[in-house]
Amino acid sequence: MAHMQSSRWWNTSAVPTVDPMISFLGLGHMGALMARRLVAAGHKVTVWNRTPRTVEGAFGAASPAEAVAEAELVVTMLSDPAAVRRVLADAAPGLRPGTLVVEMSTIGPEAVAELRDRLPSQVGLVDAPVLGSVQPARDGTLTVLAGGLPEDLARCRDVLGVFGHVREAGGPGAGAAMKLAVMSALVPAQVLLAETLAYGEATGVDTAALLDVLGETPLGTLVERIRPAVENGPPETRYALGLAAKDLVLASHPTQTLAAAARDRLLGAAAAGLGDRDLTAVFGHVGTARRTGVEKLNPASVPATNGLYSHATRTGDLLFVSGQVALDEAGQVVGEGDMTRQSEHVMEALALILADQGCTFDDVTHIRTHLTDMSLLPEYAAVRRRHITGEPPASTTVEVSRLFRPGLLIEVEVIAAIPAGR
Repeated sequence: MAHMQSSRWWNTSAVPTVDPMISFLGLGHMGALMARRLVAAGHKVTVWNRTPRTVEGAFGAASPAEAVAEAELVVTMLSDPAAVRRVLADAAPGLRPGTLVVEMSTIGPEAVAELRDRLPSQVGLVDAPVLGSVQPARDGTLTVLAGGLPEDLARCRDVLGVFGHVREAGGPGAGAAMKLAVMSALVPAQVLLAETLAYGEATGVDTAALLDVLGETPLGTLVERIRPAVENGPPETRYALGLAAKDLVLASHPTQTLAAAARDRLLGAAAAGLGDRDLTAVFGHVGTARRTGVEKLNPASVPATNGLYSHATRTGDLLFVSGQVALDEAGQVVGEGDMTRQSEHVMEALALILADQGCTFDDVTHIRTHLTDMSLLPEYAAVRRRHITGEPPASTTVEVSRLFRPGLLIEVEVIAAIPAGR
């Protein structure tokens, strides 16, 4: 695209402008609908998605770098901060000076600041996450919370208007911060209603009648939104439960005690296999958790499991922590062949999981260790003594022929007594 066309686009006067070439990265539930709106509005759009998908009227690129090569405006709509970092790193070779990146995922202000540091100084950045789910994305009635420098906001204001109402929240990172603040109220409110209905069921209150009464309170609008899910089960996924949990993890702050409780509830539901279901699936999950008396725990402070187990379970004041091994966030073995390094990784993971429930190693009642080579026990024992400094708990150590991943030397599980009031 010629420089003259580029310059005309940045002109915010009433003079007709040439539409920019737009690159849209991420075609999930929301992204695909938003990209279609850009095409329908007459924009020239190139799309890319990790799992190839097509958008009628848009050109499909084979890589992020190819997708942004001719773009003046790059929109990202991805799942989490890690995905945004990865995709923009892949796109970097194709970014041209003067390109504007509009980050519309929910990643939080810290991740936005990190992106600003990673992007070339000649590339602009606006953070513009949205409020609303699938139907508003389809209809163009989302609320866009935009943060950025005034000149950058002016460059993308009309394009963002294709998605719905644009609310300029302030400077760089302000849109991302506003989104998390809003979700810190909306998501816990749904979890609160789920727990309220479970409590009503436990005490003999008719669910339909409880919904009717709640519907006449200031919670009425939300009650009517979730009533169909309560009565008929979760609908098609509009806002995935796992993404809601991720949003509350990003919003974690010492003042957010209610949001933290809702976060833990949702992480437990995600560990139970509900991460891809609509957020309203939490209503059924809370009832199940109440009946079983077992809470599934997956703290955000340690790498996620593979979905086939939870990092820990809690029943009453007992905490059962799954065997921890030396795998990083990408599922790769840490310190292959190095017992000391693997032992440190395992003990640090255990400490984080214990801390999530207000425990330390002093609260551990039993520790069970599996080693693939008992001759390496002294190396593990030295690490263990650095972490367990008081009276040691009951302990079992066994040698096994192998663990579930080649290269792993050690797996350790613990049981702990949770201090009163935690």
